[in-house]
Amino acid sequence: MQLDATDRRILRVLQRQGRISNAELAELVHLSPSACHRRVQRLEAEGFISDYVALLDLKRIGRQTVVYVEITLSGQSDEILDAFERDVARVPDVLECHLMAGSADYLLKIVAADTEDFARIHRRYLSRLPGVVQMQSSFALRTVVKTTEVVI
Repeated sequence: MQLDATDRRILRVLQRQGRISNAELAELVHLSPSACHRRVQRLEAEGFISDYVALLDLKRIGRQTVVYVEITLSGQSDEILDAFERDVARVPDVLECHLMAGSADYLLKIVAADTEDFARIHRRYLSRLPGVVQMQSSFALRTVVKTTEVVI
């Protein structure tokens, strides 16, 4: 399926306002409500829209410390990578985990209440991950840009 200009407008609006009503969305993208609803359903069915979520304010929920952890493994075999990925997916504080090209094998984004909470996460989870030979943690001092919107 190819995205046309109307599909792109729908996706741009939904990225900013996921809870917008179909009537409001239809008006913004210049479609009838029924045509707009059909397009959104098609975009969902085709996988262009994968999910709808609520984005939480990390400060309000007491998890304002963002830590990026570079992890180097003992090797690149399927067994080592699979074991690491299986276990890291179970760490509740990991928001993202990326297999990387470069000096580190993985980059994790973790949220914690503060440095003591990160020490707990490190001790309880990160230090027990299989195959890890080196970890480098960097604490974010301030978020300059934060978005979930992808330019289409």
